[in-house]
Amino acid sequence: MKKKVLIFDDDADILEVCTILLEDNGFETYTQNNCEHVLQKLDHVLPDVILMDNKIPPSGGVRASKTIRASSQHGKLPIVFFSANQDVARLALEAGADDYIEKPFDLDKLIGMVRKSCLPDLHKTE
Repeated sequence: MKKKVLIFDDDADILEVCTILLEDNGFETYTQNNCEHVLQKLDHVLPDVILMDNKIPPSGGVRASKTIRASSQHGKLPIVFFSANQDVARLALEAGADDYIEKPFDLDKLIGMVRKSCLPDLHKTE
């Protein structure tokens, strides 16, 4: 069964690139251009990992990630924060994300990060 990745980003080009890249590497992808009703979106998709942009309307990636973390049903889902913001590491920490990647990102690094998030037992030494 393919692992599901839910991508939150308001940039259509980023959504398209991530979708193509992840699907070519065996993932099932779902995209959202906003984080409104984030928990309902998670209920619908039931992802294995979330890619969360920082500047995602209407409330932003930090607040959306905190909402996810506070959820008893979805709070343990791996979140990879991604942003062009130079403070992406601090923002990811504030959001409670498991990992982060800066935009523009290296495609291989993004795939590796998503794999690591979906299959943490296989990457304990990384």
